[in-house]
Amino acid sequence: MIGNTWDELLKEEYKKEYFLNLMNFIKEEYKTKKIYPKQNEVFNAFRYTDYNDVKVVIIGQDPYHGPNQAEGLAFSVSNEVSKPPSLKNIFKELENDLGIPFPELNSLKPWTKEGVLLLNTVLTVQEHNPTSHKDKGWEKFTDNIIKIINNKSTPVVFILWGNYARSKKKLITNPIHYIIESAHPSPFSAYNGFFGSKPFSKTNNFLKSKSLKEINWQIEKKEPK
Repeated sequence: MIGNTWDELLKEEYKKEYFLNLMNFIKEEYKTKKIYPKQNEVFNAFRYTDYNDVKVVIIGQDPYHGPNQAEGLAFSVSNEVSKPPSLKNIFKELENDLGIPFPELNSLKPWTKEGVLLLNTVLTVQEHNPTSHKDKGWEKFTDNIIKIINNKSTPVVFILWGNYARSKKKLITNPIHYIIESAHPSPFSAYNGFFGSKPFSKTNNFLKSKSLKEINWQIEKKEPK
């Protein structure tokens, strides 16, 4: 289904009744409604970041629900649309934290190549209807993803922005991991503890302390025409 190590780790999950029911529900939704992301992009987070490469997990809630925004990665949107407010604030904090200039591009795909799993806890949404696929089974699936990563023998940084992501803290019990938590980057809460939280430098400082390669948080500028 995914095409890398995740498939072996999830092979029993794929057979469970809740997951089969979820896949049937999603299949019907795509047939009858406008659902995001595209059907072939639902599992992009895992496709782009193999289990063995995971060094950082950033937890989001559900995909953006506007046209052509969602691309299967938490907080990331297609380069063809304008930046949503939360992503703008993430880039502002990145600039303030590490001095990386505010990117022209939107997509966070470069981070996935660095070992950053951009994990929404719900992987699909109906157009213009946020949280419409909540409580359909995705949370059970992604909670199990977090548990699998929690069992890794190498240290992982979990970045929890906002109360919803922080509710997943109870699943991260392995003391070798590092949890960074703050307010959500949304304009409604960014000034209540997201700005100035320095998650990017904290992540790299931790990885460095464990003799692991730091994340290159740079989002490349557009190629000249």
